[in-house]
Amino acid sequence: MFKKILVANRGEIAVRVIRACKELNIPTVAVHSDVDSDAMHVRLAEESVCIGSHKPQNSYLNIPAIMSAVDLTNADAIHPGYGFLSENPHFAEIVSKHNIKFIGPSAEIMKKMGDKIEAKKIAKKFGLPIIEGSDGGVNSPAEAKKISSNVGYPVLIKASAGGGGKGMKLVRKESELDAALSMAKQEAKKYFNNDEVYIEKYFENPRHIEVQILSDKKTTIHMGERDCSVQRKHQKLIEESPSP
Repeated sequence: MFKKILVANRGEIAVRVIRACKELNIPTVAVHSDVDSDAMHVRLAEESVCIGSHKPQNSYLNIPAIMSAVDLTNADAIHPGYGFLSENPHFAEIVSKHNIKFIGPSAEIMKKMGDKIEAKKIAKKFGLPIIEGSDGGVNSPAEAKKISSNVGYPVLIKASAGGGGKGMKLVRKESELDAALSMAKQEAKKYFNNDEVYIEKYFENPRHIEVQILSDKKTTIHMGERDCSVQRKHQKLIEESPSP
C-alpha cells in the first residue's frame, strides 16, 4: 500500500482520486495553480503545493514543478488523473527514474498506445478496422485539404497526444479547415505540449462503446463494456454499463 499519493491533476478527477484514497486511508497531496488555491481538490487533500501560474504549461504540465512537489512532500506515488500528463510517456519515465510509482500504464505502453497516431498504426498492423483518414500527422493546410477531400466532409481534426476531449475540431466544409487546423494545433500544444494532429472521417451520432481493462503486476481483468455515447464537447458525461 502507498504511504502518500500526489494527485497531478485538478477538478473532478482529482476529487474522485482523493476521495478514493481517503476510503483507503492513504494521505494525498494536491498540486494546484495560483488561481486554484481554494479549489475543491485542494481543500480535500491533506497537503497541497502550488506548482505555477494559471496557464497549464506553467502548472499542470510543469513536470519539474510536479516532481519538486513530490520531493517536498515525500509522496511515494503519483496519480495523473486524465488529460494533462496522464498519457505522457516522458512524464511516466521521469517518475519511474525517481523511484516513484506511476499509477497508470508504463512509459513503453504509452509510447505505443498513448500516441493516437501510433496506436492506429498498431491496430492496422494487427488487421483491426480503423476509421478512414490520414496515415500520420498533418502538417500543413494543403495536406489537410487533400486528405479531407479524399475522405469526404465532415472530418474531425484530433490531437495525437489528446485526451479529455481537448484538441479536437469538427470541420464540415473546406472553408472551415484552415482555422480549425490552426486552433486544434494550438489547443494540443497548450494542453499536451505536443501540437501534432491527424484527421479522421467524422460520424454523426455514433455509439461510443469501450471495454475497461484493469491490470496490476499479477492479474489482468476486463470490467465489461460501457456505453459512453452521451458527450459534451467530445468529453464523456455518462458511462453506462452494461451497454444497452
